[in-house]
Amino acid sequence: MNLSNKVALVTGSTSGIGLGIARALAAAGANVLLNGFGDKALIDKLLAEFRSQYKVKALQNAADVSKPAEITAMVAQAARELGGVDILVNNAGIQHVAPIEEFPVEKWDAVIAINLSAAFHAIRAAIPHMKAKKWGRIINIASTHGLVASAHKAAYVASKHGILGLTKVVALETATTGITCNAICPGWVLTPLVQKQIDAIAAREKLAPDAARMKLLGEKQPSLEFATPEQIGAAALFLCSQAAAQIRGIALPIDGGWTAQ
Repeated sequence: MNLSNKVALVTGSTSGIGLGIARALAAAGANVLLNGFGDKALIDKLLAEFRSQYKVKALQNAADVSKPAEITAMVAQAARELGGVDILVNNAGIQHVAPIEEFPVEKWDAVIAINLSAAFHAIRAAIPHMKAKKWGRIINIASTHGLVASAHKAAYVASKHGILGLTKVVALETATTGITCNAICPGWVLTPLVQKQIDAIAAREKLAPDAARMKLLGEKQPSLEFATPEQIGAAALFLCSQAAAQIRGIALPIDGGWTAQ
């Protein structure tokens, strides 16, 4: 697929799933605006890799997506310096685990702001650019937790269910245009966020790393294998294709059978 002259903005893309998606889009020729925090030297190295390996324009914006004004400014940068926003991937996300009666209010507010409200603000800012070009792809990275629940994850599950509702509304509002909006629902993907959960299981239950990994997978993911950022990236690339032009408002699980149970 050729995405030359398209501009992709991927939030939370300096590592993990977001980076896998950004790489897939760049490999197809899209210029990219990465978003995320991190060591400046490592980010500079990442940008150099995109420019040399994929021969695309690559920029980074460190917007804190819990702040609407910074999201608006980031979309404006993409328009100003790269020529618009053709592909928007709302990927940035955080997690906090606690029983609901012990769930810190500030953690609830932070998870909802970053996992859900940020997508609303980014879509709201990007849609006019897509309408001007009569083409656009909005891809929201939800989760299996947008389809089913797990205990002690009130904010995360609520935010991901909300993302699927937002996806459907945007898909309906853009149904007669060249803009599509869909969601991808990954199961366990071995990212830094998931690695922290594996480490916590290992420490709590005094397990070896491999045993902790299998315990995590065994509880939810029947394939007993992690999905990869590259697989998520390939799915995002497909949703950008002409073949997916009439796929609108879906929640696509990539979860090793988690939601088939």
